[in-house]
Amino acid sequence: MERPTGVYYQTMTMKQIKERLKECDLIIIPVGSTENHGPNAPTGEDTFLVTRMAEQVALKTGCTVAEPIWYGYHPYHHIGMPGTVPVKDEAFIDYLVSVIAGFWNTGFRKQILLNGHGQEFVIPVAIHKFAKIFQVPAIIINLNWYHAIQDKFKTKEEGGPYETPFIHADEVETSWSLALFPELMHQEWAVDTEPKGFLPEGHIDKAGNLLHRPIAWYGHVGGGPIEVVAYPEGVVGKATLASADKAKEGVEALLDYLEKLVRDIMERFPPGKLPPAEMLSQRPKEELDALTKEPLTEGWRNLYTAGNLWG
Repeated sequence: MERPTGVYYQTMTMKQIKERLKECDLIIIPVGSTENHGPNAPTGEDTFLVTRMAEQVALKTGCTVAEPIWYGYHPYHHIGMPGTVPVKDEAFIDYLVSVIAGFWNTGFRKQILLNGHGQEFVIPVAIHKFAKIFQVPAIIINLNWYHAIQDKFKTKEEGGPYETPFIHADEVETSWSLALFPELMHQEWAVDTEPKGFLPEGHIDKAGNLLHRPIAWYGHVGGGPIEVVAYPEGVVGKATLASADKAKEGVEALLDYLEKLVRDIMERFPPGKLPPAEMLSQRPKEELDALTKEPLTEGWRNLYTAGNLWG
């Protein structure tokens, strides 16, 4: 991430950023976590997954990538697991709002929050909180990578490459990690566990709600055990079954989709163009005109004068 690839926002000078905004004013913000992924995988696995994806898309499309958000929201059943660093719920939401606001104020008014962790039900709260506070035109999208290509997680019984369904640090997630950052993986240390639940199969979904069961994986407490008790290994499933080959088709499909999403946004709204302000905000026109000007040009008004983040 520190290499001068011309991709990462934090490695650029303001002169470089201004030039980049003229070519593409969309930024991808990888949103990950730091958590136990077993003895064979790095604790930053969720973060590395989405940063590697974002890097490749930025190199193809000319968009920019923010340095990732390393610490995330965690549901109750993650709490207490060594290696996992959960952030307080309200703090995580407000942090995301602040990040979105900072990039918008700089000129990146098209943003994709590319999520790599089981917090897909929290990130939209931050996006809507930003919109409620500031009421400015923007394109702010939360994309959970596993939702973009749901047909690529099928088990062999369904015609796919996997023996088991996607859960956590298991065959599926480990396969994707081996495909995207093999240099950080140690499969010789991989272990397996047996997933446990307190209700019969068919009610509660698993990671990403990819099985489309009636109850979302995050829509309960008590339907299954907490990880620190049931899975002290940090793995929920069969990590030893993983291989990069199993993930390659899915990786290619995901990168194709991400590239299409960026290009579709930029073709519809070229640099400096946004959806019509009067259809996204109830602010007066003169106020919106000032807020949406290029930063530091005549008549520009910075975003923080329009809403209270600190209050």
